[in-house]
Amino acid sequence: MYYERSIAPVIQKINETFPVLIVTGPRQVGKTTLLTHLAGRERKIVSLDNPTIRAFAKSDPELFLQRYAPPVLIDEVQYAPELFDYIKVYVDREKQCGDFWLTGSQTFRMMKRVTESLAGRAGIVRMEGLSNSEINGNHFPAFTVDIPALMDRMTAAPQMSISEIFTRIYKGSMPRLYENEQVDRAQYYESYLETYISRDIKDLSQVGDETTFLNFMAVVAARTATNVNYEALASEVGVSAPTAKQWLSILVSSGIVALIQPYSNNALKRVIKAPRMYFLDTGLCAHLTRWTSAETLERGAMDGAFFETWVVSEIYKSYLNQGKSQPPLYFYRDSNKKEIDLIIYQDGVVSPIEIKKNSAPKDATKNFSVLNPIEKEPDADSISAGAAHLKTKIGIGAVICMPPDLIPVDQKNWYVPAWLI
Repeated sequence: MYYERSIAPVIQKINETFPVLIVTGPRQVGKTTLLTHLAGRERKIVSLDNPTIRAFAKSDPELFLQRYAPPVLIDEVQYAPELFDYIKVYVDREKQCGDFWLTGSQTFRMMKRVTESLAGRAGIVRMEGLSNSEINGNHFPAFTVDIPALMDRMTAAPQMSISEIFTRIYKGSMPRLYENEQVDRAQYYESYLETYISRDIKDLSQVGDETTFLNFMAVVAARTATNVNYEALASEVGVSAPTAKQWLSILVSSGIVALIQPYSNNALKRVIKAPRMYFLDTGLCAHLTRWTSAETLERGAMDGAFFETWVVSEIYKSYLNQGKSQPPLYFYRDSNKKEIDLIIYQDGVVSPIEIKKNSAPKDATKNFSVLNPIEKEPDADSISAGAAHLKTKIGIGAVICMPPDLIPVDQKNWYVPAWLI
């Protein structure tokens, strides 16, 4: 079964405006499947996963591009970085949009060559696993706290119970698990990790011990939806703090983990500056933390962290699916331990979001008031002290939880069902 992907129109647009399209993202999220589905009959398709073809591309890249002349889809192009300079020469000569479609799962290696050789010539798309809406057959725009738009979604999005959501959280977002229901989930993720470590991580000079790196992934998974603390990560794994920082950056570059940055504004004081980390595939996160079923996960100590991780990852993916590689997502935490789980900041408007597993949590919006100073004009003393800030509007807030409907909390905030995102 093929799942239509929301990012397809973005890819088509890049194909019409750039000579090179690059689709990056973790392994097995459906990059090649999507591009093969979109490719016309005249487009050649070649994978550098094949060692013979890979050797050909590395040893004679010019002849390789004669054999696989554009329009062409080259899968796992990072295995032959020698191709990039020749692709640059070709597109500069031909100036034809859509000639090259390239995919790669080793983003940390590939993007260095892209910036060196193909700057200004390539449109780049980040892709993740299936979103909840894609699984349900919907293609919604990026999530915003737009109540009329969310009301329109109510007619298309199927209502889900908390147990159905945790079943989806536990299963994860990898297309293979939905295309073939017979695939054993535990075996799939075990194989996924083995492939990721052996193919993407093994040759990196920053990773000397693959077993320790796998243990590091498990520690990060256990801390999903928490602020990054490199010293704590390092201590738990038995490596140095700089190594922990380097390894986390590899997970981020791989598209496995997302870092949400703290929202900053000069009007806000004592804001914690450490980012917050989230696994982008909750199934992989659950596998690494050794949960054995959706039911035990829903009742377990990490239920709130997984629910928050799922909500954030779904919103994050909704922006990637619109071609926005840097989603406008932030969070708030100050030295008084006041928190706002997620903030969407676009067009000078801040939309605070709280995420709760309950059906109608009380006092969920109580910390939204910490943002009030950003709407005030700075006084003369603040300006003279260099504390002037850009006046920002606070928009409609949301509590993403499990109510039966879109329900107003008060005049400025709404309960939003998690299955609407």
